[in-house]
Amino acid sequence: MSVFPEHEWPLDTDGYPHRAAGRCAVFNSRGQLLLILGHDADKPDYRWWFTPGGGLEAGESPAQGAARELAEETGLQVDPSRMVGPVLDRRSTFYFYRQTRKQDELFFILHVNEDEEALIDARAGAQLTELEKEVLDDMRWWDLDELAAVENDGELVFPVGLVDMARGWRHGWNGELIRAIEE
Repeated sequence: MSVFPEHEWPLDTDGYPHRAAGRCAVFNSRGQLLLILGHDADKPDYRWWFTPGGGLEAGESPAQGAARELAEETGLQVDPSRMVGPVLDRRSTFYFYRQTRKQDELFFILHVNEDEEALIDARAGAQLTELEKEVLDDMRWWDLDELAAVENDGELVFPVGLVDMARGWRHGWNGELIRAIEE
């Protein structure tokens, strides 16, 4: 029996499952970036690192969705007003869970203190969905130089160009909204 929440992916006018999402680039006090490692249930060897976040619920703003998803995936609850941005407007088309899907994502920046980092590391309050339990494999804080090195060695990191964007975001935001289309 599939745990995939098809109802969260309505079909667009072209017939693709398509949703809006909120995501966050979370930095700790050392300037490290929090990423999650996931895989496709149909292709367990196809793995990639990505930021916390996910699909929006009805009536939810992208910042609210990013904060809710962060709480669900890490256990850390933050007020959506702490989300800085949006800093990135990404339109992506990708194959996942037996289908080509589209997702329109707004990314925000969040800086956490050491106590909040400890809560994330403990993941005590995380409330993963059945799908997330199936496809999320790891979570870790990345030094950006280390992340760039493993990406150069073939690790997949999404969105494309995240390391360079994160270098500009880790000490604050310059007010520029970056737009990216990934197909």
